[in-house]
Amino acid sequence: MTTMISTGLDIWRPFDGEPVLTPAMTGGHRSTPAEELERLRRYLEAVVADRVCPVHTAVAFNAAYFGYELGGEGHGNGPFDLDAFPSLTLGDEVPALPVGALVRIETGSDPLYAEIVYKEGRHPGVEEGADVPAWVSGAPAGVRGPSELSEAPHPVRRELLVPDLTAFGPALQLSEAKLQRFRARQKWLNKDGHVVVDARYGSAPQAGLDDCTAFVQHLLIHQRQALLSPLVPVSAAHLAGGGTEERLKNALSGLLDTVDHALRTSDSLRSWGHYALTRTRIGAALGHDGPLGGDDLRALAGSVERSAAPATRRRHGLNSSRTVYTAIGPWLRGVDGAEPLLSGVEYAVSVCRANLAVADFVRGDTDNGIRAGSDVRITLDDDFQNGGIWRSHHPGSEEADDSDPLRPAGRGWHDTVHPPAPPRPVAVPHAQSVPREEQPEDERYVDAEPADTPLVDGDRIGPPNYLRINDSEVCWQTPLRLAHLMEDRLPLSPRVRDGLAYLGTDTVSVRVRLELSHPGGELDASEEVQEVLLDLTDETGMLRNVQWPIDFFPGLCLYIQWPRGGTVFRVHTVELEHPVDIDGQLVAHRYDPGVLTREGAPGSDRDGDSSAGLDTRRLVLRTVRRFGRLTPDGHALLDRAALPRGVYDTAPAPHQITALEQAVDELLAEHHLYAAIGSRGADGEPHHPARDGEQPIALIGYAPNPVVVPRPGSGAGAPPQVHGVSHFVHGFLRRLPAGSKPTDAQRAAYREHCRHVGKADGWELPPGYTFVTEHSRRR
Repeated sequence: MTTMISTGLDIWRPFDGEPVLTPAMTGGHRSTPAEELERLRRYLEAVVADRVCPVHTAVAFNAAYFGYELGGEGHGNGPFDLDAFPSLTLGDEVPALPVGALVRIETGSDPLYAEIVYKEGRHPGVEEGADVPAWVSGAPAGVRGPSELSEAPHPVRRELLVPDLTAFGPALQLSEAKLQRFRARQKWLNKDGHVVVDARYGSAPQAGLDDCTAFVQHLLIHQRQALLSPLVPVSAAHLAGGGTEERLKNALSGLLDTVDHALRTSDSLRSWGHYALTRTRIGAALGHDGPLGGDDLRALAGSVERSAAPATRRRHGLNSSRTVYTAIGPWLRGVDGAEPLLSGVEYAVSVCRANLAVADFVRGDTDNGIRAGSDVRITLDDDFQNGGIWRSHHPGSEEADDSDPLRPAGRGWHDTVHPPAPPRPVAVPHAQSVPREEQPEDERYVDAEPADTPLVDGDRIGPPNYLRINDSEVCWQTPLRLAHLMEDRLPLSPRVRDGLAYLGTDTVSVRVRLELSHPGGELDASEEVQEVLLDLTDETGMLRNVQWPIDFFPGLCLYIQWPRGGTVFRVHTVELEHPVDIDGQLVAHRYDPGVLTREGAPGSDRDGDSSAGLDTRRLVLRTVRRFGRLTPDGHALLDRAALPRGVYDTAPAPHQITALEQAVDELLAEHHLYAAIGSRGADGEPHHPARDGEQPIALIGYAPNPVVVPRPGSGAGAPPQVHGVSHFVHGFLRRLPAGSKPTDAQRAAYREHCRHVGKADGWELPPGYTFVTEHSRRR
């Protein structure tokens, strides 16, 4: 049963109004105006309420991009070539597919058209029962045993895919009786209505991609025709400002980020990983007393704790340590009467609800995962295999682990392959140390955690530049720093601080006026003129409680003016003559390339500055950008041999070094990094270019490579410039009332629109639709 969320506000109806995805969203949620984000959020809330399955970020993107129609039609009117869908057959080996893939399930007669809305690993090492072998949790794709390391170029992993057979509306649905026969025969679907396949990946790194990155690759390869079709509400080519591979990839990544943020920040939804459900649906399940109701889910959380807790204490001393791994899927299947809730898409709903129940237990009743009474530490270890695997360890207090207990750690596989070293004895004074190379192999290497060492040149990049100092004013230019964005502040200068001292202010903060001008950008009225705090306790003076606009970024050049004798500060930015694209970020104002390289690295934004959660590729990029030797134009060059220590700030395990080298090779091949030759001086410092007489060394470098982006209005056929508060709307299809027909001008405009997408002779308008040409609309 589906329910609709009533917000009292209009919810987008595909082809009846402006597209819900906008060009600003291609830069991610931080680049999206609040009004556009809220409009998208309202639509996605309605989609989640309308669908019977959890709505993954990729599924939500499909809805917003292809125009999912509420009330039963779904994707039925979408611009799809059904015969081009990837084919699935139960039990076969097939190319791996992400959640969000639109597929054709072979049946021998009428194929089933579906959207994959959930998937999980079905490792052959897991037998019946919730307790699973430790090595399964976090095991790489292709591994089939605890002592096996897969070296296959195309690893294969058994996966369960949950298809939504209602996604394309009633016209493409088979009767319930026929579906039941398919399930009973277990030839095309298994008894639960799912498809289990051996998923073949292109490489080991591909198998390790996060859901959204894998989905973007899938769209560009398998759904490219539909992606660039002029029959979608708005084409990615228009949203991206071009149809090159890199532009499309970056735009899609930004759109996925925006969609994911809209789901996660909804007051009416809850998310488990990338899957969203309505709070009312979760609450209804907790409120009933049937199978998988509140009592069962509380029993699940309790069993995860009790599985590792000692039954009694020994008379002499404590029980030895114990670690148990609990898989959610098998646990649910062990509940009496739960079968109807584990078939079709209901299985995905039940898995998400169960994981949320355990997560709430960990958040609310533990101290960083440790239960005080039982001393059991509960952490999520694998969020993919068998519905998710939770790790329970006793005694939890003896594990020195401050990581997020809800971030999958993969300890099961890691501790099997690299067992933790036994506790070391207390050092005896003057005892002779054993050289590292003579230590036992299993004691030498323990997985290192990524480190975030402060920037060695943090106080030297982006120094202020004084433009004018006279009797009437002080003017200077300085780049905005990441710390300023995160802490809502703006440092002044000793000259200004000394001048303010004559105004009678003391060390107590006083309120002053900040006037902000950002030509070509968007400012809220509350940001244009702000009342901020002047703090003179700092050695340079500081403005605090500054509201930085959403599109301000580290490295943006700020021009600051302080009229002497007053309490007004004026800050403005300067537009570039031609905006540039730097690694997918649109930069339209003057910037400091060194600061942008250092503080715009992966893991750094106004919400935080941390390597936590980054995959190996992004860890490499972050390290090169943060610690490489910086050039005036923003290049960063790092001694390749120093990379592991730069990432981990300690000696990492051998397999971590191998992963880093593989990531570097991939980034070099894809031109995200470049190779160079330098030299090392007698002082140990690297130099580039290489100096005569010094030892040559291999360097890896990052280059910003700004690409000029045409500014809207700068070319033929560009959208008109409208002064005031407005935004540009790309052309889109609109459904006509019954009996209405489009004009010849609208037909011609649509053909021109199609030619821009890539169809040389254009397309004709589909029956029942007109075309709304691109325009600017005032807010």
